[in-house]
Amino acid sequence: MKSAEVRVIGLTGGIATGKSSVGRFFQKKGALLIDADQLSREAVQPGSPALEKVSAAFGSSVLAPDGTLDRKHLRKLVFSDSAKRRQLEAILHPDIKRRAEEQIAHAAAEGHRIVVYMAPLLLEAGAADRVDEVWVVTVRPEIQIERLISRDAISRDEALRIVASQMPLADKERLGRIVIDNSGTPEETEHILNELWAKEIEAKNE
Repeated sequence: MKSAEVRVIGLTGGIATGKSSVGRFFQKKGALLIDADQLSREAVQPGSPALEKVSAAFGSSVLAPDGTLDRKHLRKLVFSDSAKRRQLEAILHPDIKRRAEEQIAHAAAEGHRIVVYMAPLLLEAGAADRVDEVWVVTVRPEIQIERLISRDAISRDEALRIVASQMPLADKERLGRIVIDNSGTPEETEHILNELWAKEIEAKNE
């Protein structure tokens, strides 16, 4: 769990809002970045208990020919079915939680002062107690759709379905102590983040 010696910032937001680029900015500033998506990938390595449970629950079609998880196929299955999505989360979240807490404890032991835990489902998974505070990356709805279409090369209808399956950005914004609007240009966002880092991190560590 959290240590009094390390400040853990939970970085979240909706799909295609730019969480990763924001996380990388803080990492370059000196924060230790823990990526829940990476922990999720580690949890379902071939031969892992979690992958066996996923295959048993969703069928062998979710496995690629090399035995790894076909994440794209699985995502299509769960995005269209909320019950299946909850079933998948029930399999993966305990393992992700264990890995996250191990990494946070290790970071504290190594003397890190700032940890950014980047987790798309931080709020949905009820994992806010894993962090000291929640920062939300958001964009205007029309920009979110356009970025998702461009990023994943999908249709507008599919993009709308994916966004509709997630917690609304407005709800996440209300639950965040800090809200980062990433609707502008990369330069505009970098300016916002530099000011935020100076005010929220550097000023409080003096």
